[in-house]
Amino acid sequence: MLGQPVASPLSAAAESALVAHRRLLRRRAAVVAGLALAGIAAFLLDLATGPSALSIVDVLRGILFPQELGRAAAVIVFDVRLPQAAMAILVGVALALAGAEMQTVLNNPMASPFTLGMSAAATFGAAVAIVLGVALPGVPAEWSIPVNAFVFAFGSAMLLQVLSRLRHGGETLVLFGIALFFTFNALVAITQFVASEQALQQLVFWTMGSLSRANREKIAILGLVIACVVPFSFRAAWKLTALRLGVERARSLGIDIGRLRLFSLMRLSLLTGAAVAYVGVIAFVGLVGPHIARLLIGEDHRFFLPASALCGAVLMSLASVASKTAVPGVVLPIGLITSLIGVPIFMTLVLTRRGR
Repeated sequence: MLGQPVASPLSAAAESALVAHRRLLRRRAAVVAGLALAGIAAFLLDLATGPSALSIVDVLRGILFPQELGRAAAVIVFDVRLPQAAMAILVGVALALAGAEMQTVLNNPMASPFTLGMSAAATFGAAVAIVLGVALPGVPAEWSIPVNAFVFAFGSAMLLQVLSRLRHGGETLVLFGIALFFTFNALVAITQFVASEQALQQLVFWTMGSLSRANREKIAILGLVIACVVPFSFRAAWKLTALRLGVERARSLGIDIGRLRLFSLMRLSLLTGAAVAYVGVIAFVGLVGPHIARLLIGEDHRFFLPASALCGAVLMSLASVASKTAVPGVVLPIGLITSLIGVPIFMTLVLTRRGR
């Protein structure tokens, strides 16, 4: 009829695309919510697992009503299980979030804090404190190992940034990271060779990764680091998403690639250094977590970053459960479990990706 607007094919197509986009956003938000629920379930399962006979009901009742717990049960819940379960969640979040940013800014699916030498640098820092007794001036003896590990991890990230400015490009940065990985591993081997028997035993146990050193103070510090870093990571989400379209496309949108890479390396070095400093070397979480999130979410970093963090938390919690149940009566180092779990998962992801 005259006077009645007629919908053009273009506007109909645009409206259809908008509806499909909103549906995609809802699906991604639902995936993130599902991962959050999975993280809570894995956390509770971790709390319920251990050598003692306490069930999840006993643990939850004890957390909600501490006066109902006996002295021995209170020690198990508040001094052993709860700190270790909370540390597993925080370490998983830190390493997976660091791996997600690293894979994006370097445009390399193999990039992670472990494969690019940051964990090896932290190990060497710990070895210097354990074997040689060398630490920063003014640092208390009980904090020398985590402080050294953090400083060396952060220093390796800054060294990567300096070297990358000499030869621009993510590929060059990855090659420098691999070189650092082997260099620090060689230095750790030399340190082990000259170590005493007692120091060698302590260093080997540290390199295997363990949650047994978790306490409230360390949890508070790691939680504070994550709380300070996460807002800046999420704030850079759209820039990281644009970077996935290609370096030239990102530059055409006004993004300073060098600045983005610098601040991203600073963030992930803080996350990696703080996590590794307290639990030792944890392999594959920073590599596998982002790959799982990418398969579930895609490249939209508004959802990809939180999904990666949650995947890391779930992996670490399940690894903690496996470390306590794999061998009856023995708690295995969690770093060994993440390696054993991570290898088949990573190979499956690689084969699935190649098949697609």
